[in-house]
Amino acid sequence: MKRRTYLASICSAGIMATSGCNTIAGNQTLSDPTVHTESPGKKGLIFTSNDEEVGDFGVDGSVVSNRIDLSTEIPHRDGTNIKSIKLRIWMPEIATESPAKVAVISPVEGDSSPPPSLSLYTPDQALGTVIEITDLDDLADETISTLDLIVIPESETATQLNIHVTIDLAGSEFLSSDYTLDGELQLEYPELAN
Repeated sequence: MKRRTYLASICSAGIMATSGCNTIAGNQTLSDPTVHTESPGKKGLIFTSNDEEVGDFGVDGSVVSNRIDLSTEIPHRDGTNIKSIKLRIWMPEIATESPAKVAVISPVEGDSSPPPSLSLYTPDQALGTVIEITDLDDLADETISTLDLIVIPESETATQLNIHVTIDLAGSEFLSSDYTLDGELQLEYPELAN
C-alpha cells in the first residue's frame, strides 16, 4: 500500500512540475529588437529573450541600374523552426503617390521538398507590398539566405526603404517557446538620387 501512495505522489509531483514549466513556454512576441548597422543600406534586427539571441533578420542592399537589389538572411535559434515570414516593403517618400514595384527573384526552396507557399500582394490598410512565405518544410530549421528581392522606385528622388518583418518561430522541443519576431528596418540608398 505504501508503494502505491509513493508512486502516486511522485507522478503527481512530476505532472505538476511539467505543467508549471509548460506555462512558461507558450508564445512570446519580441517586438523591441536591436538594430545592427553596417551601412545605411545594410542592417539587421537582432531579437533576444532573457539576454539570449532568438533570431535575426538581416538585409544587404545595393543599387543597380536605378533599382535596389536586396539579399536577406534569417538565422534563428537551434531548436526552433520558421513557421512563416511576412515582409511589408515600402518607400515612405512615394508610398501614397506611386508605390515602388517589388519582386521576389530567387527561389526559396530546400533540397528535397517542394517550394514553400509564397504570396505577393498590396495590403488594404497599409502602405507597400507584402511578401508572405509559409510551408517552409525542410527549410524551417535552417538559416534562410535564399530570399532575394528587387525594389524599383517609381520616382527618381526616393531614397528611403522600409521593411517591416514578422517571423513566426515554433519551438521544436518539449518545453520550448514559440516566438513572434516583429520589427522594422529603415534603410537608405542615396545613390538612387544620382
